This record gives sequence, C-alpha cells and structure tokens, in this order.
Amino acid sequence: MRGKDIESGRWVYVLSARSVLEDSFASLTLKRRLEAGRVSPAEVPEGVIAGRVALADEATVQDAVQAAAEATKIWRAAPLSVRFDGWMELLRTTIDEHQDELVRLLTLEGHPLELAKWEISGMRELTRPESAAYLRGQMHQEFIVDNRRNIVRRQPDGVVCITPPANAPLVSALLGSMCIPGGNAAVVRAPRTAPYGVTYALRHIIAPILDQLGAPPGLLNVVCGNPAPMLDAWIESPLVDDILFFGDVPNGLKLERRCVEAGKKPILELAGNDPVVVWKDADLDGAADALAESFYGSGQLCMIPNQAIVHPEVADALIERVAERAQRLRPGYPDQENVLLSPVLRHDKFHDFLADAVDKGATVVTGGHGMQLDGTVDDSSGFFLQPTVLRVDGLKDAREVRAVKEETFFPLLPIVVPEPADDEELLDACVEFVNSNEYGLRNSLWTRDEEVIDRFVAHTVTGGLLKVNDSHIAFTAPLPSHGGTGLTGGAFGEANYPVLRTTHIQGVSVVVKEEDSVADAR
Repeated sequence: MRGKDIESGRWVYVLSARSVLEDSFASLTLKRRLEAGRVSPAEVPEGVIAGRVALADEATVQDAVQAAAEATKIWRAAPLSVRFDGWMELLRTTIDEHQDELVRLLTLEGHPLELAKWEISGMRELTRPESAAYLRGQMHQEFIVDNRRNIVRRQPDGVVCITPPANAPLVSALLGSMCIPGGNAAVVRAPRTAPYGVTYALRHIIAPILDQLGAPPGLLNVVCGNPAPMLDAWIESPLVDDILFFGDVPNGLKLERRCVEAGKKPILELAGNDPVVVWKDADLDGAADALAESFYGSGQLCMIPNQAIVHPEVADALIERVAERAQRLRPGYPDQENVLLSPVLRHDKFHDFLADAVDKGATVVTGGHGMQLDGTVDDSSGFFLQPTVLRVDGLKDAREVRAVKEETFFPLLPIVVPEPADDEELLDACVEFVNSNEYGLRNSLWTRDEEVIDRFVAHTVTGGLLKVNDSHIAFTAPLPSHGGTGLTGGAFGEANYPVLRTTHIQGVSVVVKEEDSVADAR
C-alpha cells in the first residue's frame, strides 16, 4: 500500500493444501494457534506453512482508499501509450515469465495442477495481441468531421475496489487489476480464507510492472480482511467509485442495490448455471469431453457446464460417454499430475439436490457418494464427492428440478432429454429453455448443421459468451473470460472486460483551422 508493505502485528496464516488434506483437524488447530501467537512459525515443520499475510486494521483500509484516490489523479493523465500499451506488453511478458510460479501458488492453495494451468491460460489469452488491439480500439477513436477533430474515448471511473472470491482469489484479483490500464487505481481485498496467492502475485508480479511504467505509489493496494466491514467502508467512502464483487447471488444483488443508492457502479461476477445443447448430429466425443468439464475443481467454478439438453436421438449414446469420463476422474493431492477434483468441504447441499432430483423422477447414472482421498466411498467423512451424472427426462418440467434451476457448486451434472418432437419445434424449445435461464454466464451448442448454428446464435440473447463446438471453459482471445446477464451479472450485467467496465464513454470535439495539423494526442 502506497508502494510499501504495512505490518499490523496480526497475521493470517495459510497452510499448504497437502498438509490440510493429510490431517485437516490438526491443520485447523495449528492455524488457530499460529494466529493467536501461541506457536511460532519457527516451530512448524518445513512445507506446512505456505505463507502469511498481515491483517489490515480499519485505519489501513481507509488509508488504502485515500492512497488510491491520490494516485488515480496522476495516473489518469498518463498517455494511453504508457498506461495501456505499456501495461499490456509488460503484463503479457510477466505472465509468461511467472506462469510456473503462479501455478505453484494455486496448487499451494488447493487448486489441482491441471486446473491451475487452465486458470493461468485465461490471463495469457487476455494479454494476447488480439485482446490488446480490441481493447485499445475501444479506449480511443478519432474522426475528422468538417473542421472538427472529434474523439470518442473512455475515461477512468477513479477508485475501483475489488473483492475476489475465496474459490479463485488469485486469478480473479489479476483479472480485476485490468482496471488499472483504464486509468483507475485499485484496492484489492485479499480474502482471509485464501489471502496468500493474491497478496504475493500482486505484490511481486503486478507491482513491479507499475514501477517500470513510473506509476504513482498507491495505484495498487492490497489489504487482507473480512468482507462485510470492508465492503461497508467502501460503500460509505466518498472516494470509492466502483466495486467489483465476486460472490454468491444473494449477497451480490444486495450489494448492487447498496452501490446504486450510494452512487457507485456495481460490477458483479456472481453465479453461473451454464447450459450445453447437444444436437442429433453433434460430435458426441467432443461434446462429452466438454460436458466432463462440469467436474473440474469438483464443480466449484462458475463457468463450467452445469446442465445439458440433449437431442433424444443421441441421448443414450452421449450419456454413456459422459458417465465413462466421470468414472475415470480420481481425487488426489493438488500438486499431482492429472488431478482435476478438489475437496468439497460441505456435502449436505449436494445430497439435498440429489435427493430432490430423484424424488422428481431423475435417474442417477453414476456417482452420488462421498469418497476419501484414495477414492474409497465414504459418505460420512470423505473430503471429495464422486462426479455424478443425472438423467432428467422431459424438457417441459426440467426446471422443477433444483439441480437444473439453480447453480450447483459441486460435481453434479443433470442431462435433460426432451420429449421427442419435430426438429424445428425442438430447436425452438431448446433456445427458449436457454434464454429462460435465470443465470447468464456461458452457453454452448454442439452441432454440425450450419442452419442450426445460425438460428441458435441469432436467437440466444442471454449470457456473456456463446461457444459452438468447443470446450465450454476454454479461453480464446479477444473474447471475454467473465461476465454475463441475469443472476450472473445483475441488472447491469454483460460480458466483462474490467478495463471497459470501470471506464465511461466521453465525447470530445475540437474545432481546428484548416492550416493546423491534426496532432495525435494519444
């Protein structure tokens, strides 16, 4: 904060995910004793403590906002060639240089190795030349009309406060830092449950980029603390302009209302309940691979497939393929190769959703139980959940099933098989079903039929991203990685490029004499 580290005398300790999996009770006890000062870090065996982060007090939280407000007044005047072009070039190089380090940080916090690599690939796509060129074009355009030099540009909102989610704090904080090339200053909350990766990455990877660009101190501030008091402080502060919130729907929509009442811009990254439509001529192996992404991180990601709607002519064949892929997935330590499942701390909601689906006529195709680290079935004390596939017959009443209607944040994939019907009628019903989804993150379609693709793309109006015959979760420049409509993004939801969402459009017209040369002020 303000270009220097602030120690409060109070620490939040982060233990390695491997040590927690080996003995969760002992790890929790150790964490509490460390934070209470009853045990010294020097007494703990090497490899158990991943890191520690200073816990911010109220004065520090307030000073971070003040520092950001002072910095943005300087930074917003920097030319785009510095604060945008220079940032994107340095960030791209830095992500490439530090990708192994970032992956290691993610695995320390419990992200499976293969999943961690995927997460970092999203940041690499965001910094590709194609992404940079698109965003740069949105930031500043000039037109000569008669004797006027007319400019349409985006100006920074000012101070942007960011609260990443506990399930993916590091990459979400990196994404949020993309408000900075728009001319903003950032205050980032490092979650108390997983503060180390966020703090380390911003302190040791992003801050040096700002130093190279000559950015003022206070442009990037990282503070660790509880969400409720920090959000209250941000909403009450007249210096805060935007709040970028990652979290669940109820808290996000409540925050949205409070932000609007306080005159601040809410930017929400909430839940997802993504549908995948599989048509009768689809590449079933490709579609099954995409649907198996539902189980990545044990379903604890917002942008994975959450449900499938499958043409009845190929439903049996597809369900068999998806079940086979689900059964091959195994738990393990996060730093092991080919591990994709993460621990799920609470299993009660999974079993509630599963029971609800079965009560309403769904069939469990595979899975349905808890399991231990070694894959042993254990419904009482296992850390993991079996990847579970449900068959739901009938499109009309499918949303009566909670696992179809609501986001599932665990490895439970309902596959809906519509009633047989004329293809024209069935396609219309599938599009209507997708558009009626209360959420709106990503939508996918699998088909070889160009007419089906054209109709689906033309009529699907919800969601921040639409994928056709592709991995549902893959990142690809210059398309957005986050954002969406409905319960995903709130009343102002759309595809989320943070540099655009935290800036606003402004028009400028300058009358020039014919003999004057038109200088490029960019």
